[in-house]
Amino acid sequence: MPRKIGFTVVNSSSHEDNFSAKELMVHAPTVNGWRSSRLCSYPQHITLQLVERSRIRKLQLLAHQYMIPSKVEFHISDTLPETSSPGFLGQLRRLGYVFLSDNEKTGFKARELKSVHVDAIGTYLRISFHRNYINRYNSYNQPSREQLIEHYLNSTQLEAALDSTFMGKCESVSPLDDLAFDMYQDPEVAHIIRVLDQKKQDMVRQEKYEEAKNLKQAIADLQKAGERLARYDVEKRCAIEKEDYDLARQKKELMEEYRKSVYQQLEVHNLLDMTMVGQQPLIMKALESTLDQYPPDLSSPGHFSVPTKPLVNSVPHDERPLPALQRKDQPLEATQSPAEENSPKSEVQRTPQSSEMSGELEPLTEKVQREASLPIEVFGESLVAEAYSKAWRYRKGALLSVCEKLLEVSPTTPKEELRNMIRAAVFLVKKALSDKVTSVLHASLKLLLLMLSQLIPGLGLGQAEVAHCLEQTLPNLLARTGDSTTRLRATVSAFIQEIAVLKDVRALQMIPGELVKPFRSNFPSRLAQSRAELLEKLLTELDTENSGFTLENVMTFCTAALEHSKSTVRELAVRIILSMYQKHRSAVLSYLPPNEATARKTFLYKTLFDGFAKIDGKLVETQARDGQKEKEEINSLQEQLAVLKEITVGGAVIRLAVTSRKNCSFLFCIFCGKKDESFTEEGLDLHYWKHCPMLRRCDECRQVVEIASLTEHLLGDCENRSKFSQCTLCSEAVATEDLTHHVPGLTCNPPISDKGSNHCPLCHSNFMPGEEVRFNYS
Repeated sequence: MPRKIGFTVVNSSSHEDNFSAKELMVHAPTVNGWRSSRLCSYPQHITLQLVERSRIRKLQLLAHQYMIPSKVEFHISDTLPETSSPGFLGQLRRLGYVFLSDNEKTGFKARELKSVHVDAIGTYLRISFHRNYINRYNSYNQPSREQLIEHYLNSTQLEAALDSTFMGKCESVSPLDDLAFDMYQDPEVAHIIRVLDQKKQDMVRQEKYEEAKNLKQAIADLQKAGERLARYDVEKRCAIEKEDYDLARQKKELMEEYRKSVYQQLEVHNLLDMTMVGQQPLIMKALESTLDQYPPDLSSPGHFSVPTKPLVNSVPHDERPLPALQRKDQPLEATQSPAEENSPKSEVQRTPQSSEMSGELEPLTEKVQREASLPIEVFGESLVAEAYSKAWRYRKGALLSVCEKLLEVSPTTPKEELRNMIRAAVFLVKKALSDKVTSVLHASLKLLLLMLSQLIPGLGLGQAEVAHCLEQTLPNLLARTGDSTTRLRATVSAFIQEIAVLKDVRALQMIPGELVKPFRSNFPSRLAQSRAELLEKLLTELDTENSGFTLENVMTFCTAALEHSKSTVRELAVRIILSMYQKHRSAVLSYLPPNEATARKTFLYKTLFDGFAKIDGKLVETQARDGQKEKEEINSLQEQLAVLKEITVGGAVIRLAVTSRKNCSFLFCIFCGKKDESFTEEGLDLHYWKHCPMLRRCDECRQVVEIASLTEHLLGDCENRSKFSQCTLCSEAVATEDLTHHVPGLTCNPPISDKGSNHCPLCHSNFMPGEEVRFNYS
């Protein structure tokens, strides 16, 4: 019987933060899955390496409910495909492709589990995802493997749209190796079920049918229990993301109690060996070992109050740290890299001697004691030791503890003591704003917002403390807007925008003053783009009156940004200048070169001057030129239509007097038969040029030809006819260099019968002779 094959992800075309293709290597309810990068190019490829050279009989793919590729292709090979090599396609054998549903019928609420039956031998499998279906939920045109957490809570296993596409005969596969089993089962229970299933098969072979019957019932009961535990785990993870820690604790306790009762019942009937509890199959251990070789992904959800997501390769019910997996070339006492030290993954994989395992904190060095003397005096050495700990959970916990302490402060506390508490908290926030672990950064943003929006104003400490707070933290905040992680940049930018409109912060005008500082053309691109985006958004909210923004400093910033090396920065500067022109009109022009031919040669200045003219309600020069060009093209069209005055319809030749259309009162198109009162001479020319469904312009020579005779035109009349050859199967004119790829492709559509059929060279469809084609002119 075929069995489930383990694999590792070798490479992928792209991925979005937190949705790496490495996520595909573990199957569990809380696994994120893979998503391509936003607005990616197609096709997207993922290459998998099987644990051994194998004969593949079945492939399964679980799609997202609205991020859906229209087509998925599969290729197999015994050597790793090198995409940089010109002949890399030759290294792969194409297994075939499947189409996925666009999911409109389910309201984008159900996922599709696609089972593809094949028969192929190889070591490497490449999956190609073609362009996604367009829908209102998929704003960034991404294909995806499912992130199950939120959707799981609102669905059941039966809701998934199960579909099987057969490419050949296939032997039966165990239900326990089906992808749907792992995606709805608690991982530990799933492992026990597989062990018991093996025992059941052994009992059947030994003809111990009573024991096999008991094991069968135990497996059925465990499956229900495993699905229930998986649901509890998902609910716990969602509660953690929403920072509802009371609910998360309740779910955890409920899981532990329910799991214990299930295991006890199995023990009573001598069906469960407790040594198998907590164990993982060898394939899972191999996958975890592979995952350990890749650097962790430190990004998390965009809103700053949401903590990082839990690890996908940890046992759900067991929160204990796991010992690190030592590599052969790594000494036992080797130190970790900064990324490893700060990653949540490395936190749970340290050796038992680590401080987190023992519950002890690292002692503060003399240097730290000197620089953090105020926080130590205010909050105590223990809390500051947590803030400086190598364990990210301690660092995050320290910031949350400071939040709690500040919220408990009485307004009657002496002002000097209150001021020291705020400044000590600001010191810790400033340090945490540079933290590489995103959940620590989120906690620092939460504390900073609390101080600026509630504590400093509520305690009556005045604008001096607001100013001190911003002076210490704003440089670090602006620096994080240049982070390599898109979500993190968006989170910090949104936070700056949020605090900038606070009454006390707005009065200081510090944030606008920082944003309008001009930068050079080689200023880091992400920082420049974030700065310009923030400026554009805050100008909308704060305007230029008593806000720190003035016409002069905004235009000085924009004219410098027009010279930046990144096009998106230049485009943002153009948008800001146009918005300033709407309010200040001619005053803006004094910061720009004169509207002359020399300046208009530069595309950006031409765009600006055309934009000014449009705002003023004047006819833009380019529009006038476009109108003249349109007239010239209509005249050219009339000459080309004269060539079409002989048309063959049903074997008879109809001669058309094109020049006599002035005197024709029928007002209809002689090509498509449409009737319209607007079909004067000019109106009919415009219809021929732009709207007639029976005519089109040749892409090669731009002549107007009938669609029915497009093939003959490309092969005999077109000035570029030497580039085309006729396909012997479908008879279409195909570029000679593409002919070898055309025949096995979808566009080659031979006649549908021996009697012959008409063929459309645009949609490649066939229709029988005499079949009438109707057009809808609604």
